[in-house]
Parts: sequence; C-alpha cells; structure tokens
Amino acid sequence: MTRPNRKIGVLVVNFGEPDEPTLERVRPYLERIFLQNVDLEHHRAGAATARARELATARAPGLVAEYRAIGGSPLNAQADAQAAALERALERSGSSAATYSAFQFTAPSIADRVAEARDDGVEHLIVLPVYPLCGQSTTVAALRRAREAADALDWFPRLDYVAGWHHHSDYVSLRVDGIRAFADERGLDLTDSDTLLYFSVHGTPVKYLDEGNRYDRYVEEHTREIAGLLGVEDRYAVGFQNHTNRNVEWTQPDNEDRIAALSERRLVVAPIAFMHEQSETLAELDEGVRGFAEDLGKEFHRVPVPHDAPGFHRVLAELVEEVLADPRGDVLSRCRCVKGRSTWCTNGCRELPPSPFAPAV
Repeated sequence: MTRPNRKIGVLVVNFGEPDEPTLERVRPYLERIFLQNVDLEHHRAGAATARARELATARAPGLVAEYRAIGGSPLNAQADAQAAALERALERSGSSAATYSAFQFTAPSIADRVAEARDDGVEHLIVLPVYPLCGQSTTVAALRRAREAADALDWFPRLDYVAGWHHHSDYVSLRVDGIRAFADERGLDLTDSDTLLYFSVHGTPVKYLDEGNRYDRYVEEHTREIAGLLGVEDRYAVGFQNHTNRNVEWTQPDNEDRIAALSERRLVVAPIAFMHEQSETLAELDEGVRGFAEDLGKEFHRVPVPHDAPGFHRVLAELVEEVLADPRGDVLSRCRCVKGRSTWCTNGCRELPPSPFAPAV
C-alpha cells in the first residue's frame, strides 16, 4: 500500500483471530497464545513449546467449530476498519498520521507493521492497543512486543505507548449511550426489579494480579461507573469469561456461577472488555452463556459491541492527540503499571480500591 510521507505513525494493536476456521490456521494461532503465557505454569527446561503445542492441539477442534458456527471471526476486519477510521479522524482534526493495523497473534504481526512504519520514514511511533482495560497478556504484552520489534530492527524513533484508557470520559459515555439505546430499543427497563444489567468481562489469571497488574480493579471501577450513570448503581452484576484449559486460578466469579445465583429473570448483558465482535462474544456469549441462562429460565439480551461507532474513532483520535500535545492535557498521565517514561494511560494519577474479584488471601 502506498502511503503519504508522514512523520507520525500510530500502531493500532489488536488480539487477532484466524481468517479461516481450519485446524491449519487455528492450531498455530493457539500455540502462539499459549507460548506467550508460558509463565502461568512451571515447566522443565525446554518443555514450554511442547506444552503450548499440547494445549493448542486439545483446544483447536472446539475453536474451529466455534468459528464455523459464527461464519468466521469478524475481529480482524473490524480492527482494520477502526485503524482506517482513526486515520481519517486524525486527518479531519489536523493531525497528519499514518495508522498501521497490527495483531498480536495473527498476520500482519506487530513486528511486520513496525518494519513497515520504519520503511515509510516514520519518526514518531505511537503504540495504541485497542484494549480499554489494561491487562497483562493484552495491553502490557503488546507494548513490550512493539519495543522488542523496534529494537530488533536497530530502529530508534521516538516511541510513545498508550496503556489503559477505560477512564476516558467520552469512552464511558459511549458505552453508557450504547447500553441505554439497546435497552430502549428492546423495551427493557434497567430499573425493573426483574431486570439486571450484567457485565460479562474477559477474565485474567490471578497470578498476573498478584504480580501487580490492576485489571481486576479497573473492571470494578469501570462497571460501577457505567452502572451509576445508567441509574442502577445498586443493581448490577459482574461475571468473568475464564478459559480453564490450564490448571491456574482465574478471576472470579465465572459467568455460570454468577448467573446461576441471580434471582432476576431478565439479563441485559454488556461485554465491556471487548471492542470487536469475535468468538468470545458471538460464540462464548451468544451461544454458550445464552444457552446456560435460558436453561435456567432467564431472558438473555446481549448489547452489541460499538466497534464502528463514530464516537469511538473520535476517542482513539483524542488519545493520540493527547500524546502529541505540548503541553500535555489532562486526559493521560504516566502509567504506573508499565515501566517507562513514555507510557501513558488514564489511570496513572488515580488511586484504585482493592479488588473485589481476586480470591481472598
């Protein structure tokens, strides 16, 4: 692709999912995920790769079936569209920057896009993972991989990194407006005693929380803020989508345990950890969790992910513009979870409460 000669580049990073629902595509994809998180288990020297292959082989047939059932994952196409929309939003606001859509576990990789930015003559690269809630295996790992890719090329542009940004006020409003509009469209009253706003959040291994990641507290803070703005601060619930293919402790409660304990008959489910429709929303939630809830006699109403909302592209543009601002505004501050003077987030200047989701010690 021919690009204009721009000195500023934005590496827009997403998780990625295979473009074809086949074992040949899915198994290597899973191996890369398991290998990145190898420290979750204790392995003999040299055994990590074999363990990743073992886990991927066991999980791949089920994931292929999920992808086929949903007609293939839309994640990568939605992510590419977001990166293109961000470039247009920056252009409209007078910030000339080229965007590069990259994926942690599929092609084009972070390393591929970093090399492309170098070849395009970029002098200032901003790394922007599209994960509002900062997690160890998502945001933190993506930022580290971008730095490693630049170092491997002996390329030393100005590098800035954006970590968690769930506290951005316009982003919070975007989520609130989306839930409210969905409820109105379905004729659902979130204040009704038999209706409950239910946040389904991707879980994380407790080991990462013990090591200092604050994902669980971001979840608690974010869900409380959204519920409060919707007028149901005393009536909402949170559950986690945990993956149990490894014998490690995850954030609690699991969705199934939490939903089974609820008395409300009608659930309005908001998957706030995701910025794309993908297997975790279209298969895990819309098929697996929905079926579980309906077997209990409950209604299941799932709020769509606002991946293509114009307001979301504007939020991403504001994050980039804040990094570029001199003097810097009041949206971002230096991140405390990710080491480095050039890592910014919306959370660094605030104290967070203890987590209600990690198991008690």
